[in-house]
Amino acid sequence: MTSILNLQNIITIIVAIVAAPIIGGFLSGVDRIISARMQNRYGPPILQPFYDFFKLLGKERITVNQTQMVYVLGHLFFSIVCIVMLVLKQDLLMIIFVLAFSSVSLIMGAMSVRSPYSKIGAQRELIQMMAYEPVLLLMVVGIYMTNKSFMISSIFENDRPLLFTLPLVFLTFIYVLTIKLRKSPFDFSTSHHGHQELIKGLTTEFSGPQLAIIELTHWYDLVLLLSLISLFFAKPIWVGIIIALVCYFLEMLIDNISARITWKLMLKLTWVIGIGAAMTNIIWLYLK
Repeated sequence: MTSILNLQNIITIIVAIVAAPIIGGFLSGVDRIISARMQNRYGPPILQPFYDFFKLLGKERITVNQTQMVYVLGHLFFSIVCIVMLVLKQDLLMIIFVLAFSSVSLIMGAMSVRSPYSKIGAQRELIQMMAYEPVLLLMVVGIYMTNKSFMISSIFENDRPLLFTLPLVFLTFIYVLTIKLRKSPFDFSTSHHGHQELIKGLTTEFSGPQLAIIELTHWYDLVLLLSLISLFFAKPIWVGIIIALVCYFLEMLIDNISARITWKLMLKLTWVIGIGAAMTNIIWLYLK
């Protein structure tokens, strides 16, 4: 029986590792098309992210120093570990910590070069982490108070959706999702639209296969974050998936209608409104 369960886990892990970037790349293609329509453009084909990915893989490997690729691979590795822990319904708190290691790896890679654009982008990415990490930790605390466990499996054992007990935590998570996905108005460190003063900021000094790996990691992170949204309405799971997709559409909408704000305003809004709302929800649970 144990060997059968182990075999099932191995199959689940393999399917998740293969399927996550495919889903993430497809969603990125949908993002490009919808953003183009909002801007009254036709837009690229839905598979354009995959075309770009394989094109980057085929380019010459140029590195500024020998440690760049190590940090990029670390960025990818920790993201994959998060996906594996998610599908195995493991400790949610540990997933948040490992996801932070993934972001730190990319920051270290950007800081390892002498480019001022890259270093400023890395500093801004670090500021963004300072903004959203406390909210993510408060989200985990709220889930623990609801289910008396950090395990994702406990969420599926609870008949009452988390959305009903943690509405403010859910809204703050949607807010920090914009920061985590580096979408406007929080595209400080890098921008998919190329409309900022730092050129590509955080990823300026990465090229070819390195950029391909960074984009692949972004697809893993996208699937992971949308999956965390679906956990707020885990039963039935298809309802959670629909909610996650609706939230992603809202992210696209916000990205296309908002102008970038300053990092100081981002910190104030996140720490005052975001953390305040999450703490209010947690205090309400404690007093309930």
